[in-house]
Amino acid sequence: MSTALTPAELTAAFTDHFGAAPDGIWTAPGRVNLIGEHTDYNEGFVLPFAIDRTANVAIRLRGDSTARLLSSYGDQGVATVDLDTLSHEAMSGWTAYPLGVVWVLRQQGVAVGGFDLYLDSTVPTGAGLSSSAAIECAVATAFNDLLDAGLSAEELVLVGQRAENEVVGAPTGILDQSASLLATDGHAVFLDCRTQEAKLVPLDLAAASLLVLVVDTKVSHAHATGGYAARRASCELGAEVLGVAALRDVDDEDLAEAAGLLDPETFRRVRHIVTEDARVLQTVAVLDDGGPAAIGALLLASHASMRDDFEISCPELDLAVDTAMAHGALGARMTGGGFGGSAIALIPAAAEAAVRAAVTAAFASAGFTAPDIFAVSPADGARRLA
Repeated sequence: MSTALTPAELTAAFTDHFGAAPDGIWTAPGRVNLIGEHTDYNEGFVLPFAIDRTANVAIRLRGDSTARLLSSYGDQGVATVDLDTLSHEAMSGWTAYPLGVVWVLRQQGVAVGGFDLYLDSTVPTGAGLSSSAAIECAVATAFNDLLDAGLSAEELVLVGQRAENEVVGAPTGILDQSASLLATDGHAVFLDCRTQEAKLVPLDLAAASLLVLVVDTKVSHAHATGGYAARRASCELGAEVLGVAALRDVDDEDLAEAAGLLDPETFRRVRHIVTEDARVLQTVAVLDDGGPAAIGALLLASHASMRDDFEISCPELDLAVDTAMAHGALGARMTGGGFGGSAIALIPAAAEAAVRAAVTAAFASAGFTAPDIFAVSPADGARRLA
């Protein structure tokens, strides 16, 4: 895991490349989705928390319509675009995320002019930890501040989602941006994706001597292609056949009837969403009543549903979950869009070394690429750093 540049280091890097100091530095975190997978675009419930891995952007406004963008990772060099002729085709690679936000803000009447931007991120890409939303939320927060746009956090969530949907081409819901913008230290964000109503739920892992271990399988995924879009299409078909606005409106007791109306694959997709929504609500109730040590079985049931009904797991994710459970985890599940990415394990802090070693050994024995394993804790959302 790369180490973030300090604000002073980021300022120095920006000044070195662009010839003047930035107007400020903004940060936004990645997220772990504790539970509630693929429920967001079905107008259901999710329970993510922001993590202590962030995207940091240094920005200086310019007096023209030119945008210059540079990242601390890779060797792509400076990307230069004219905002007055900005098109979707001109936005590619990592620059699609900040430029997508700028495009949406301009569409909404925010007068974003030229700027220089330097990005430094410690959120792993392709790991299901929402590296893209972290960039979007940092940039949206920055321009909201710099231009006194007066947009609320909830409005910035929708800016990021539009950038993801309309520019990047990923049909995601509001989960990622909501976690990155609304989170606070020591809490998860319980989000109703129909109403966009959010509530902070206590998730004080340290007080319970617990931690969440992330196992980045190094199996990369891309939301804009393939399986994610196919799962969303299955959900939309299920809602249409069942005559509801979204699968949020289907309850457990409706599943028996749904089984007779849907083809077997679509029924399995629907069953995952319906039962996953119920698990999110149960997890919130358990956290309120019994604390984080009591949610393990719900995490494990979520993984089984994603593996068997939604079919978005993979051998590496299953191995991470099974190995963690065999070595002391209270619960474990894949997290994120699926088809790779990361698994999470809720473990006693004292078991961290044993679980790390066991998962590493299991991957080596299976001939898989060595995973990146690290602990995360609930962190604050997007804000200005300097």
